[in-house]
Amino acid sequence: MVAGGGTWFLYRRLIVSRAHPQTVKVVAAGKDLPAGIALGAKDLVTIDWPISVPLAGSYNQISKVAGHPLIYPLERGEPVLKFDLADPNSGIGLSVKIPTGMRATSVKSNAVTGVAGFLYPGSHVDVVATYNPPGSRSGPETQTILQNVGVLTAGEKIEPDPSGKPQEVSVVTLLVSPEDSQKLLLASSEGQIQFVLRNGADAGTPKLTPTQLSELAYGAKPPARPAHVGPRRVVKHAVKPAAPQVYILEVIQGEKRSEEKF
Repeated sequence: MVAGGGTWFLYRRLIVSRAHPQTVKVVAAGKDLPAGIALGAKDLVTIDWPISVPLAGSYNQISKVAGHPLIYPLERGEPVLKFDLADPNSGIGLSVKIPTGMRATSVKSNAVTGVAGFLYPGSHVDVVATYNPPGSRSGPETQTILQNVGVLTAGEKIEPDPSGKPQEVSVVTLLVSPEDSQKLLLASSEGQIQFVLRNGADAGTPKLTPTQLSELAYGAKPPARPAHVGPRRVVKHAVKPAAPQVYILEVIQGEKRSEEKF
């Protein structure tokens, strides 16, 4: 009977634990939070999280989260994780989205509307420049100067439109390396900058050559011109004059013979 009572007690504890799983406190967003803000204690709450579902990178105290800039937006009740937060000294707004060693460079483009306004923060583009190369006599050319560049902002927005509504913008901020930021600013000052929208999952960087006006006219690159394009020179070889013809006349006088040449 004692054994039966012990079995019943353990069964009751198992049923209760399944109905009320063990939890821990986890810091979460107290309301919908946009990216780029510095989190305060008023923005955060603690919620119960089941121990049986591990949550890597979570926090159990609000004081460990307050003061950090938020890199990604959070919905109300969503746990705050380590990768959602930037260093307290990294600034707020757009700066928290710039990884160490990278730069945010804003450029104007008169062809952002060329992708029908479907250019959002998080998009990936190729940057194409049209310019006149120094010393070129073949006219302007178009060259892809950067490939697979991330878009940080489109206009003044640092987050995509939730409804996916397209919008036309005149300024785009790109995430580039310091070297590529120099190329981008030089190209924008020397010619026209345009963006080519690409699939975000396409990381290919094909080798491309500049396109010249002659290719638009002929449909292909014209054949290379010969090395010498000046007037042709005809070299005449000297002709050796023919030797003069000699006539010989034999003169016979008795037994005496002689020859006369003329």
